[in-house]
Amino acid sequence: MKLDAIDLKILQQLQQDSKITNKELSVKLNLSVTAIYERIKRLERNRVVSKYVALVNPEKVEKSFTVLCQIKLLQHTKAYMIKFEAEVARLPEVLECYHVSGEYDYNLKVMVKDMEAYREFMVTKLTTLEHIGSTQSTFIISSVKNTTVLPL
Repeated sequence: MKLDAIDLKILQQLQQDSKITNKELSVKLNLSVTAIYERIKRLERNRVVSKYVALVNPEKVEKSFTVLCQIKLLQHTKAYMIKFEAEVARLPEVLECYHVSGEYDYNLKVMVKDMEAYREFMVTKLTTLEHIGSTQSTFIISSVKNTTVLPL
């Protein structure tokens, strides 16, 4: 799907506030409400907009202890990778998991209440997964930039 300048403006607005009304968008972009509605529906149909979510403040729900965890598998076989990926996808504490190149095989973003909760997660969940050779944890001291907005 080819995006034009209006599509990009709509996407920029939706990334800032997904609850903006079609009427508000139509005023900002000088288009009819119907044109805005049709463009948004087309963006959704083509999976340019994949979902709408509420961004929850981690501190308010006691999940502000963020850890970047690097995982090295015992072997790089397809079976090990598929099994690990399926198992780690089921862990609610893991917000993101990336298969990466370099010294480690996977990078995980884990969010829990505190260091004690992270230790519990490591001992009872992560290290019980099969095929993990080693882990390394990096604890986030402070967030310098954290955004969900893609530059368009």
